Amino acid sequence: MTSSPLPRSSSARFGQPPIRFGRLPEIRDHIAGWLDRNAVPLLDLAVRLTMAPIFFRSGLQKIGDWQATLFLFKEEYRVPLLPADVAALLAAATELTMPVLLVLGLATRLAAVPLLAMALVIQFVLGAESPAFNNPQHYFWMLLLTGLILRGGGRLSLDHWFLRFSRRNGDRP
Repeated sequence: MTSSPLPRSSSARFGQPPIRFGRLPEIRDHIAGWLDRNAVPLLDLAVRLTMAPIFFRSGLQKIGDWQATLFLFKEEYRVPLLPADVAALLAAATELTMPVLLVLGLATRLAAVPLLAMALVIQFVLGAESPAFNNPQHYFWMLLLTGLILRGGGRLSLDHWFLRFSRRNGDRP
């Protein structure tokens, strides 16, 4: 009695892997490309929409009771190098304008710079004087704002659309 060779499907099970590993880089690149096109713009938007209300609410609170704001900047938020009334005005103006730019994705990098500066001052200048300002959440803000400075507003921003429009019309920088 002679033995018959194993059917092809059985030999594939024992001798070859069921998936061709040579295609894994292609699959990985396909998935990464899909994420870059679809998920990353949503993440960029989410970062902008996360940071904007944090600062905007603070600005509204400052102008809601200006006398209390001036008192806090004189007594508790003593920012070096700036008179209290100037520091309060700059803080309120920054907190009310830059978040609007972030939401729109307009001048995103530029808008994130003063907000990052504020977070740095809160954490490292005011936090050095008073433990009440030393908050680990500020590091998260700094990380997100740095990402906006480095990456910009992303595809779902006015920055992207203005750049795309200017390139389409031949106004390449």
